[in-house]
Amino acid sequence: MLGLEESLYALNWNNNISVAIITLIFYEYMLQLKKEITFVWERQWSAMTYLYLVVRYFGILVAMYITLVVSSRMVHYMLNVTSRTCACWGGLFDIPEAVSYGMFLLMQWGFSVYFCLAEVILIWRLYALCNQSRRILYILLGFFLPIALYIAVDIFLWSQPSAVSMQEIIITPNVKYCTAVFYVGPMPAVYASIPIICYDLFLVVLAITVLGKHLKERKEIKMRPSAYVVTIVRYHVIYFVLNLATQIFMAILWANFPTVVMYLVQLFNGTALFIIVPRLIISIWDTHVDENCVHVSTTFEDCVCWTLPPLEQYEMD
Repeated sequence: MLGLEESLYALNWNNNISVAIITLIFYEYMLQLKKEITFVWERQWSAMTYLYLVVRYFGILVAMYITLVVSSRMVHYMLNVTSRTCACWGGLFDIPEAVSYGMFLLMQWGFSVYFCLAEVILIWRLYALCNQSRRILYILLGFFLPIALYIAVDIFLWSQPSAVSMQEIIITPNVKYCTAVFYVGPMPAVYASIPIICYDLFLVVLAITVLGKHLKERKEIKMRPSAYVVTIVRYHVIYFVLNLATQIFMAILWANFPTVVMYLVQLFNGTALFIIVPRLIISIWDTHVDENCVHVSTTFEDCVCWTLPPLEQYEMD
């Protein structure tokens, strides 16, 4: 009965964390809905607007998939069921094993695609910070494209049936659970996280360097720092810290930690990036709010109003 008790304990945490992920994602969505209506649906669209919509709604979709496979164990009661199925949300509905495997792969690929979209946003913002320097843009893309290709190859290799599969484990005749079984060790995931962390470190160092230069120039002419620059760098730093924690947590998921720790890690991985990435865009739009804005900046792809008073009124000491 010890195995049964452990499985039921994991089931309880599975359901609680799933509810927590959904609650946090939709609470964040409702917090930002008014700004989204103002800056997206009631304004002229730009390339950054399309990118915002992708990371916002694709992120919600990926988060929902994470709630379905938030645990490699999904325990359920199976009474008089002969087919091999997996279930989630405590057995509210059963899923064929092949479908469960497909959902697992979709979550992995979805998370990787979302990460690449987040990196594109960071690159775009840095490109704007550096006065739209084509040299900087080519350098950033030149380093990023091989990393994106490496991530795709890594995910493809270890998502093959020879590397991972879904198996049904029988606890008692009436209680079974479905689990993801890996035939490879944690090293592929660890190796994949190294270039990601190094690249994000490069981005945040570049952003801080630009900020330092900007602060020095503004201090010399006795002007306050640009709110755009400060906001972009702040979110670069926050994203780096959260992504670093995500990569570390994804690596330690292979370790045999207590159930509570594992599910709290899943809660963090299932919410942090999906909250911070849309904010990276919408926070810039919210820097200067004016109802009469009629122009979209080509530098920051953000709201810049013709009707604003002279800049010195905001930035001069």
